[in-house]
Amino acid sequence: MPIKYKKGYKYQLAETFNIQVSSKPTTEEGITSDFISLDNSGLLTIKKGYAWDGPSGPTIDTLNFMKGSLVHDALYQLIREKHLGPHCKDEADYELWKICRADGMSKLRAWYVWKAVQSAGGSAADPRNRKEIIEAGN
Repeated sequence: MPIKYKKGYKYQLAETFNIQVSSKPTTEEGITSDFISLDNSGLLTIKKGYAWDGPSGPTIDTLNFMKGSLVHDALYQLIREKHLGPHCKDEADYELWKICRADGMSKLRAWYVWKAVQSAGGSAADPRNRKEIIEAGN
């Protein structure tokens, strides 16, 4: 029996992480997927085992960028999977900026990161850009 996997991940969450975000689901029951949930109050839960690619683009994976990249990637995934509308991209980008600043990133670098995802992050949130499932073996 073959294995099925997806490329593009560098990190895996070792413990479940919760954070309050500004994005909210449009349904009463909230959003629940395999590794991410978002309730109506904006509580985002990213479950242990979630994999993400860390900070993207021409940047360095620093400690003050990791939490922001985790939350940003999870929110973009909810947008790609159509659990959140495309209007939530701007909210996700702003969450990245807020978290990076709170974690000690300089104003200049946080501004640069925010501007980069605002201008170049659209394809990562596009539902047509879901990770391809690859099969290997017999």
